[in-house]
Amino acid sequence: MRVVSYNNPKSPISEAYRSIRTNIEFSNFDEEVKTIVVTSSQQNEGKSTVTANLAVSFATLEDKKVLIMDGDLRNPTVHRMFGISNITGVTDILTGNKDFLECVHTSKVEGLHILTCGKIPPNPSEMLGSKKMKKFVEELKNHYDYIFIDAPPVGIITDAGIIASYVDGTVLVVGSKEADIEAVKISKERLDKVNANILGAVLNKYEAEGSSNAYYNYYYGHDEDQDKKKGKHSKKKSA
Repeated sequence: MRVVSYNNPKSPISEAYRSIRTNIEFSNFDEEVKTIVVTSSQQNEGKSTVTANLAVSFATLEDKKVLIMDGDLRNPTVHRMFGISNITGVTDILTGNKDFLECVHTSKVEGLHILTCGKIPPNPSEMLGSKKMKKFVEELKNHYDYIFIDAPPVGIITDAGIIASYVDGTVLVVGSKEADIEAVKISKERLDKVNANILGAVLNKYEAEGSSNAYYNYYYGHDEDQDKKKGKHSKKKSA
């Protein structure tokens, strides 16, 4: 399993994910946040890695059941992160060919289940925006404390925006020295247009000067802009 939060739980990077976890937990005060989609502005910013590590981090909480679902029906990667089969998954459930219990995988992490993509459909956007998909995600809330959905880059295709419109929260991953600032702005605008509840952004692959630990994750709360207007700097450093 290629997930640092599991393989090296005492590392600074794992601690960073636990800090992000805490920030997300605090967002639960005003309204319930159980379904969370993770996206980015473009490819290769590390959204799948962030999704997997966050899911593992939440699953280590006592008595929590967590599901990580592959919502990238065009280029699925969750099965590779966990080294499991992708023969059946989300698409097979939505088309009625399989039921949930036939497709869901257990993992080495107690309390963490994995639902892969399954067969790649010819109409990913329509499937993700269907009533069946929305109903399915709502039903999962009855069985899991948190559901993390790995989505395609919102800056490239509409899929992530579709999912963000009906889940409880959205996390935007930004790859340090990789993301185009204009693409990130456009991505946020697209999420705002669908009334996504943006929990925050994760600055991924940040290289700290003078540190032997090359990559860190920083979490920026969704209320940063409001705090800036008040003359406060609300950036939350998670590593």
